[in-house]
Order: sequence, then C-alpha cells, then structure tokens
Amino acid sequence: MTDDNAAASRVSDERIHLHAYNPAWPGQFELEAKVLEGVLGPHVVGGIHHVGSTAVPGLPAKPIIDIMVGVADLGSSRPCIELLAEHHYCYAPHRQDVMHWFCKPDPAHRTHHLHLVRTSSQRFTDVLAFRDYFRTHPAAAHQYEALKRQLAIQHAHDRNAYTDGKSAMVAAITVDARRWRAENERAQ
Repeated sequence: MTDDNAAASRVSDERIHLHAYNPAWPGQFELEAKVLEGVLGPHVVGGIHHVGSTAVPGLPAKPIIDIMVGVADLGSSRPCIELLAEHHYCYAPHRQDVMHWFCKPDPAHRTHHLHLVRTSSQRFTDVLAFRDYFRTHPAAAHQYEALKRQLAIQHAHDRNAYTDGKSAMVAAITVDARRWRAENERAQ
C-alpha cells in the first residue's frame, strides 16, 4: 500500500458525526486565518475565507473548519505545501487539477481542511456563492442539513460515499447560488 493509499484508508475510516452549530467556529476560523496569513504571505491573492458548513450559522456540521485561500495559480503556490507542513497541515493529492488540499493535524483526526484554489477558477467563485447562498436562504440550508443527517447515518464510516451522496444536491444548489449571485451583482 502506498503512502497515499494508507492516508486515504485512514481518511475513509474516520467516523462521520454531525455536531450542532457551534458559535465558536467563526472564532476558530479567525485564529487560523491569522496563522495562515503569516505563513502564506504573498501567495494569498484572493483572501482567506471560512467556507463549508461551519461557516453557515445554524447549520450542523462535522466539527472541521473549512478554509479556502485564493491563490494566483497552483504552480506558483506549490511552495506552500512545504510551508504548511511546518504548521501541521498534511497535503493530500486530491483533485490536483483544481486545488492543493490539506487537512490538519492528520487524516485520522482533523480539525481543519484547507483548500488553495485559483481565484480565476469557477470553483473559487462557486464555493463562495454556495456558502453565501446558504447564509441567506435558510430553506436551502435546511434541505442540505436533512440530506447530510441521512447520509451521516447511512455512511458513518465511508467519507467518500457520504460526499458522493451530497453531490447531486450540491450541484443543484450551486446552480441556484450562481444565479442568485449574478442577480445580486447586477442589482448593485
């Protein structure tokens, strides 16, 4: 088994458990964002953003703070992999064409996920639109919550199946979020 396969095996074995929204999550993000700003410095060109379910007030989530950092491109941000390792971020070659992905402190017990994403990519704008849509559309957030709860029960020990089970709803909500964001930008 390669090191990547061993890490993937540990990740898929981690139990999925949703926690009630914790009002401390934004503060945990802020503390980590300050650390990341110091570590990544000039590599940060699109901001450091709290994303994922822990960024949506009231939404239950796995207690893992998701962070997205906007970078100019993936090639010039490769040195960040070594810089982040010194701060207990484990790099995982996941969707390498789209992002550099990390977990902290290790795959078996994660407190943070970090995504370095090109600011010019559709993923960068989609992730922010998705988060902002949930913040302003509680009915959509509740639908997502119901699906997450069902999948967490069905796939408590299979992270890939849990994530795959959300993909159709995520895609549909992303379309709505893009439309909503475009309408808001036209209105400004």
